[in-house]
Amino acid sequence: MEEQKAMELLQQLRDKEVKELHITKDQFLPFRQVLVNQKDFKHFRGIAGHGGEVIYHYLDEPRS
Repeated sequence: MEEQKAMELLQQLRDKEVKELHITKDQFLPFRQVLVNQKDFKHFRGIAGHGGEVIYHYLDEPRS
């Protein structure tokens, strides 16, 4: 996944244009590199699924 695409997806999640993001095993590492550099990183919650898929949600309150 390209950095620009990851940024677009994160912004859509922030703006509540989408409720969740489904990131595949192949997309995970490039996506995570962009995610961890976000100033609101603690607002994103990822839940691991089957086959290496991760589902991300944006929280109004940062996780601890």
